[in-house]
Amino acid sequence: MIIDRNSPIPQYFQLQTWIIEHIEQGVFKPDEKIPTEEEFSQMTGLARATIRQAIQNCVNMGYLYRKRRLGTFVIKQNLNVNKKTIIGVMVPDIRTGYAPELARGIGDEAAANKHSIILCNTDDFYIKTNFHADNLIEHNVSGVIYVPTAASDEKNRMILEKFTRKNIPVVLADRVIPDANVDYATTDNFQGAYELTKYLVNKGHKRIAVILSTLFSTERQRFDGYKQALSDSNIPFDPSIVVADQGPFLENFYIKYVKKLLDDNNITAVFAGHDRIAYLVYTVARQSGLRIPEDISLVGYDDLPSSSSHPVRLTTMHQPIYEMGKQSMKLIMSRINGDVSEPQKVILKSYLVERFSVRTIHN
Repeated sequence: MIIDRNSPIPQYFQLQTWIIEHIEQGVFKPDEKIPTEEEFSQMTGLARATIRQAIQNCVNMGYLYRKRRLGTFVIKQNLNVNKKTIIGVMVPDIRTGYAPELARGIGDEAAANKHSIILCNTDDFYIKTNFHADNLIEHNVSGVIYVPTAASDEKNRMILEKFTRKNIPVVLADRVIPDANVDYATTDNFQGAYELTKYLVNKGHKRIAVILSTLFSTERQRFDGYKQALSDSNIPFDPSIVVADQGPFLENFYIKYVKKLLDDNNITAVFAGHDRIAYLVYTVARQSGLRIPEDISLVGYDDLPSSSSHPVRLTTMHQPIYEMGKQSMKLIMSRINGDVSEPQKVILKSYLVERFSVRTIHN
């Protein structure tokens, strides 16, 4: 029996394993056509979409190749079968922020396609990033998924060039590097920030402070979205209630920034560039005797797992971070398998999660 319907193993994965076993055992020979989706459906009773997923995974893993209008065929053993594929993954810090969820998406997609990963924590330091890049090259990785580090665009391009000189494909995840001619997977940070700011405006807020870093492409785009939403709402942009730091997120520095913002009694809301900043705002506000949302409203960005378990559940913009990780891995697998098309730009949609950290102001 090809498919065990009582098994907890996904049915597409059972079929995928069956196909691979038949290739490795020589039942399906090199350049031989495998059964069509319709034939597999008759053999297994599976839906065509499930069969298509299993076959596509085998294509991605280098066991099969497609011929337009002719079908799907077995790749010769000396091409890609049994080749060990290792992907380097460089993230800021696997312990905090969105990196754990991103790495999980990357890892799950890699495992589903029998690829291995080497996970590197850059800690958002260029020197450490440079070390890991050299190390990955020494390990002959097949490709790299890279979250650009807390450095200038020029330095991040230097990291990219290390890999491209060795013909190692790179996919950028979350943060992008302007004018870099590589694939990337991210979200629409401009639109997300725009919607979040408009949400505050529609709740009656006009004095909306913002605190973020302009070092990263993601937060620069959020800053632009914030300013555009104010402009479209006929609310003047006020630099005095803006913290646009030019460095990485350092808690001690941001505590000082938050205290300065909260000293302005005229602000009614704070837009934090990401959820970790929002948590600092909450902590400093509580220490200052301010209540959220009664005295000041607060929104974040990312929707980290702790956002809904905080004492004051945070209204925030949810980013599909896990899916971003999966898409990053799909992009790098496509390049490893010989795709030479123009760089792909995968921009995922975020959505607002309304909880209890914003109050309505009745004018």
